Amino acid sequence: MKLGILKEQQKETRVSIVPAVVQRLIKELSFEVYFESGVGKKAGFSDADYIKAGAALMERKDILELLDIITIINSFDAPFQPNSKKIVVSVLNPLFRTQEIEKFRNPNLTVFSLDMVPRSTKAQAMDVLSSMASISGYKAVIKAAELYGSVFPMFTTAAGTIRPVKVLIIGAGVAGLQAIATAKRLGAVVNVFDVRSSAKEEVQSLGANFIEVAGASENLNAGGYAVEQSEDYLEKQRALIDQYVSDAGIVISTANIPGKRAPLLIERSSVEKMKAGAVIIDLASEQGGNCELTIDQKMIGHQGVIIVGNSYLSRELPETASQLLATNYFNFLKHYTQLDAISRIEDPIIAASMLVQNGEMVNERLSSLLKDTVC
Repeated sequence: MKLGILKEQQKETRVSIVPAVVQRLIKELSFEVYFESGVGKKAGFSDADYIKAGAALMERKDILELLDIITIINSFDAPFQPNSKKIVVSVLNPLFRTQEIEKFRNPNLTVFSLDMVPRSTKAQAMDVLSSMASISGYKAVIKAAELYGSVFPMFTTAAGTIRPVKVLIIGAGVAGLQAIATAKRLGAVVNVFDVRSSAKEEVQSLGANFIEVAGASENLNAGGYAVEQSEDYLEKQRALIDQYVSDAGIVISTANIPGKRAPLLIERSSVEKMKAGAVIIDLASEQGGNCELTIDQKMIGHQGVIIVGNSYLSRELPETASQLLATNYFNFLKHYTQLDAISRIEDPIIAASMLVQNGEMVNERLSSLLKDTVC
């Protein structure tokens, strides 16, 4: 099979396949690999690196026209209308950006989105969400440390003692757990809120204090995500979070619900109780944000508090992020090529991640969401 690696849109710094994975695609899967010039430049990989790994340079139009498989992270700028059968492997957040799927409604296209891969043991090595969340959680703490006006750990000096910063982390998924570990390593006092009681043990094992409101709704089939809560619970939740936000120097929020607006957890009034110089990093900004004042892809100030809305902090560590993404892509392609046509129909990983087959919408979760939206 012939695979092409496409250059991303201007805002994207990561690349879907790195040179080390090119070698594996050629050696282990017997692929022919081609790439667009400059594809890995922002992630620190030159064209020469790809050629040395065994890939060949090809014009974008030829990649789109001639090859069997195309890897790309983001959607195309415009609808893709190929004249022969193609497979596109991407990361589209289709449950939230449903309009992107229209760009792929062509009878020659079959499209996979790796952020739809189920969170199962077998699919773990293909899980781009976990890979990128881990990077984002780490970077959120580092960015907060850069923006915050004091130090993280306790400092005892001849001039007096500086107290450690209090960090509140909202959401103890992959990003939240990485943020906890990083903040603790830097010496912060860390409090963590999550509606899932199952997160308590992991949070405490990292040395953080777990705060919770009794009576949360949970769903073991939610893939590790939170689910929507009752209004009574939400009211108690807002009061508790307000208390901890008001006292925190840094807040990192990561709470998301697939396909829906991110839960609003930090109200304007809570932000206005924070001391000047405090920092909020909102990793849920793409889906509306956990903070009432968040603006996606912007850093703003409100009464002395800095609020950063960025769901793609992994782009600020493009080399490492690309290496992890590329491994996820490789593991998915390996899994795909090891199955015959019949097995693919029944495979839970293929079924969950396939959005479009031969131009037709085939993903059950996405179809159900679109049906509910229409109704």
